[in-house]
Amino acid sequence: MRSDKKFQIFSHAVLILFSLLALLPMILMFTSSLTDNNELIATGYTYFPKKWSLYAYEYIFSTGNSVVHAYGISVLLTFAGTALALTITTLLAYAISKKDMPGRKVITFLIVFSMLFNGGLVPTYIIYTNLLGIKNSFWALLIPGLLMNGFNVMLMKSYFVSSIPEEILDAAYIDGASETRTFLSVVIPLSKPILATIALFAGIAYWNDWMNGYIYLTKRTDLYSVQNLLNRMMQNIQFLSQSSSNVQNANVGLSAIPMASVRMAMAVVGILPIIIIYPFVQKYFVKGITLGGVKG
Repeated sequence: MRSDKKFQIFSHAVLILFSLLALLPMILMFTSSLTDNNELIATGYTYFPKKWSLYAYEYIFSTGNSVVHAYGISVLLTFAGTALALTITTLLAYAISKKDMPGRKVITFLIVFSMLFNGGLVPTYIIYTNLLGIKNSFWALLIPGLLMNGFNVMLMKSYFVSSIPEEILDAAYIDGASETRTFLSVVIPLSKPILATIALFAGIAYWNDWMNGYIYLTKRTDLYSVQNLLNRMMQNIQFLSQSSSNVQNANVGLSAIPMASVRMAMAVVGILPIIIIYPFVQKYFVKGITLGGVKG
């Protein structure tokens, strides 16, 4: 009994240590974003700055770029993309989890194959721009590479196989339920943990994605997500700093840009929604990962 108590104390101490190791960089990032830029350059990053400042956030929200509008694009993109990705992933995973489905092994092989190989950026760009014509549209943020992920499909398929007893499905069939009714009334209610897990994966992928906007949005800057907008602002700052010797009065303008603290502020603006949402889905996330990875 005493040994069990010692083990619990040791386990809690280790978990607290790892939690602090995860939290301390985020706290440092937040405090650095609120530190006066000159002090940050002079003294470096610290948890207890002597001079606080909100100028980095003022710069982000008042440089003529609509961060609020970009946030709206990101929220719309994340909700729409997550809903579509979750729907496609769930339907496909449920189909290949059925042992009597024709072509099940072939489809499973193609999904696994897509996890190992892809067509490359150039063929993908040609297909999406020339064949589908999604360039400079909202579809360019929604469709390419994010609607379905092979890993998510296999994870959900494993959950259906390992965590939903066939006896329950057979009972539904005996009672006269169709495949669709069984899926909606039996499978979906029993799959909340894995649904929350896949939704979190898809949501984070859409929220953090900047590559699609960087590649496909060459003219429609009004469709920039918050990640694209922050990336563009960072590129502009770097360009000004590198070209300062060739631009008249550039040093005066550059002195007003909080280059060090604005990087931290951009990071805070980018990850803040994910940090707020994650605690609400954490219990489902852990359970879904644990059960979904039992067997395939």
